[in-house]
Amino acid sequence: MSEAVFLPADPPHQGQLALYDATPASRGGESAVELVLPRGAQIRRTTVPARLLPMSEALALLTGPPAADASPSLRAWSAAALAGLGLIARGRVVPDQSAEGFATWRVAPLDPADQAWLRNLAQAMPPTAYALPIPESRPLRLRDPELLVRAFWDAIADTLIRTPAAAESVTGETAAFAGVAPTALAGSADWLADSARSEQAGARLVLRIEPPAEPLETEDFRAVLQLRSGVDPSLLVDVADVWSAPAAVLAALGEQAETDLLLALRRGARVWPPLDHALRDAAPEAVPIADEALDALFEDTAALDGVGIEVRWPAELFSGKLAVKAGATPTPGAVTGPDFSMTELLSFRWRPTLDGEELTEDEIRVLAEAKRPMIRMRGRWVRIDPDLVAKLRRGMTRRLTGAEALGAALTGEIEIDGERVPFEVDGALATLADRLTSERPAFVQPPALQATLRDYQRRGVEWMAQLAELGFGGCLADDMGLGKTIQVIALHLHLGNGPTLVVCPSTLLGNWEREFARFAPDTPSRRYHGAGRTLADLAPNEVVLTTYGVVRQDHATLGTIEWNLAVADEAQHAKNPLSRTARSLRALPARTRLALTGTPVENRLSELWSILDWTAPGLLGTLDRFRHDVAVPVERYRDEDATAWLSRVTRPFLLRRKKSDPGIAPELPPKTERDVIVPLTTEQATLYQAVAAETLAKIEQSEGIERRGLVLSLLTQLKQVCNHPAQFLHEPGPLPRRSGKLAALDELLDVILAEGESVLIFSQYVEMCRLIEQHLASRGVPTLFLHGGVGVRRREQMVEEFQAGQAPVFLLSLKAGGVGLTLTQASHVVHYDRWWNPAVEDQATDRAYRIGQDKPVQVHRLVTENTLEDRISAVIAAKRELADAVVGSGEGWLSELSDADLAELVALSNEPVKLGSAGVHNPSKVGRT
Repeated sequence: MSEAVFLPADPPHQGQLALYDATPASRGGESAVELVLPRGAQIRRTTVPARLLPMSEALALLTGPPAADASPSLRAWSAAALAGLGLIARGRVVPDQSAEGFATWRVAPLDPADQAWLRNLAQAMPPTAYALPIPESRPLRLRDPELLVRAFWDAIADTLIRTPAAAESVTGETAAFAGVAPTALAGSADWLADSARSEQAGARLVLRIEPPAEPLETEDFRAVLQLRSGVDPSLLVDVADVWSAPAAVLAALGEQAETDLLLALRRGARVWPPLDHALRDAAPEAVPIADEALDALFEDTAALDGVGIEVRWPAELFSGKLAVKAGATPTPGAVTGPDFSMTELLSFRWRPTLDGEELTEDEIRVLAEAKRPMIRMRGRWVRIDPDLVAKLRRGMTRRLTGAEALGAALTGEIEIDGERVPFEVDGALATLADRLTSERPAFVQPPALQATLRDYQRRGVEWMAQLAELGFGGCLADDMGLGKTIQVIALHLHLGNGPTLVVCPSTLLGNWEREFARFAPDTPSRRYHGAGRTLADLAPNEVVLTTYGVVRQDHATLGTIEWNLAVADEAQHAKNPLSRTARSLRALPARTRLALTGTPVENRLSELWSILDWTAPGLLGTLDRFRHDVAVPVERYRDEDATAWLSRVTRPFLLRRKKSDPGIAPELPPKTERDVIVPLTTEQATLYQAVAAETLAKIEQSEGIERRGLVLSLLTQLKQVCNHPAQFLHEPGPLPRRSGKLAALDELLDVILAEGESVLIFSQYVEMCRLIEQHLASRGVPTLFLHGGVGVRRREQMVEEFQAGQAPVFLLSLKAGGVGLTLTQASHVVHYDRWWNPAVEDQATDRAYRIGQDKPVQVHRLVTENTLEDRISAVIAAKRELADAVVGSGEGWLSELSDADLAELVALSNEPVKLGSAGVHNPSKVGRT
């Protein structure tokens, strides 16, 4: 059920009827319109989708048979359209010049019965029919429904009367009143005055408002009665002087001047009761205006104009603009220093201004004690806003936390009683806000960092370092592959004054350990994970790596350390602010908290609140208030004000870079490759050790081709165990929580799919691909699966479907999909299991990384920690040039290893592999020992 509101324009015939849906679920519409609508318990300015109808279509809709489910606002505008057509049929149409100077037709004049009907129509209109805000109005105000209906009638007249026949009645630039295109009139077009007013009544009543001569409490304002000539609008005569005026003046006012005056007073008294005083006066000259009547007159000026009475205000009454902004100062007795505290309490105070200049304390006192609607201040009359006075009287007891005040300082406004008002600060808070938004000092790369940071990575460390120096935390939300880990390593080395805690999924523990060993080899690090974990003998600058699960269990123990830096990697794991994980993270004491995630918002804005409330507690207020004031308006109603506020307040604490951002993608290599080190589950480790022990015993008793077959069988079985126990045992399931690789794949896909990207997943085992396909189907992830049994036609069809984006995940068996395909839709490649020949893996990767690919390609190789996969990966990485020559025929070279080397290769151990040099360099000479 669509609501309706009229959007005026100049010239009037370009006005439009906006059909919109005020319900939260609405997302349709060809355009958007800014309206004032209820949002929860508040009335707020918001932008909603709408369908805009030109006047011709609007009239066809409004004057046709009403629909059974027509909304009240649509019915109201239908009634207004029929009334406007009735006025036009009665000839109530005159040519005129619009405010922008265009030739226009409008509905006029209106007799008292028409005015009364107009008032009744406006009063019966539902708020949704005139929910247009007055531009830049503070406090927020809606368009007057009477004036909106008048504008609508003018739009009807200006649409229907533009014909050559109607233009013949205009004695001027007739073409301007006949054509559809807006036409500006030359000069002032004074000739229109006579034409437009020739049908109007003679004299018009004018109320000239006069302030008292002195700003005394006992004196009132008054309204001096005047008459304006209908023939010569420039002629304006005080009623007291009318009857002694020259004959020419009386003629200009018209023979019915006295009758016009009495009728106008009678109509006006129904709108503004003080005019009753003039009706009872035999010779009315002026009307005294008491304070209450003066307030009403400010609000009823448009209504008086609607009944034909003009109100003239002295210019000086509006020469001074009284406004209010908010500020904050430290509470008496609060401890303050050079740095600003997020937990410090500040006193809230209102800061009234006149024409943008702050009032003195004495002026504020006078303003707060004002009892009249107008006061004299700084040589001018200023209208008093009762709401402003109420704020001054009750706003002195408010307290703000440092976090609330900082958020207000960053956005320049604060919400008080449902209204956003300007907020200004000075002192330490102003300095802090300026430092957060100004250019950061240059970052000098630590000598201990064994890498060269790219420019965007250097900027990321500069940003994190500045937050740390100010005592804050933040969220580094770089896309996957932009190097969040190395930026954190550089930050740890830069800070260098305390221990760092890294919390991550268990699948990433190995990655973090190896990255620190690679880029900061002199930095001590330990895993706080598994049985026997301890924090004893912690070095001053040591890095402790742990998991979210351990934090949930050991948050009390971890809380005994004053961490200099706490890092939550893949921080979306704590996106539920009410979860045990999120609560446990909050219990960790740290000078600086840093969240890492490529997807700070996956489903709801409350996830962003949870992350930032950990890194910068209190910045976004309480969760309930954030949901009510920000999340609901942004998510449901696309509230532009709330969106802009959220952007301004989070910008200093959230750094988001995408691969597509200018200055980012050119610095990325065309192909980024990484090993994702994942742990074995308990089931996998048990199976791995049992298979290795049993098969190694058989290998020791065999020779020749039998031994080669057993070695290859051992490798195959161990790789299947590393993939998933269900593959090794040939079971259909269950699948979750049994494989470290499958858990790591889920982590990868969560990020990749959240970023709207596509991925190729290679495995050399069709059975494993089927298990992955089954698992992803249970998660609702669309997939395609290509293997050797797929025919040529279906194979081509799959490629077309993937390239068209119909499925984000393409599963391929390595042999079937490793060559002959172009799959440039993918920007990620996952090798679920390793093929020991690098050339085979490279060929598979090149399905995505080839001519036609316009996105950086990221290659993820899943490697189970401390297994044969880990060892072979290390051998290939360390001796890739040698591997090109030696590892030339799949896994055959492994069957030539000695029993001792083979046992070392497959052992479940964290010791590095030490294969005999002869066995590596010349496998053909390696025999059985």
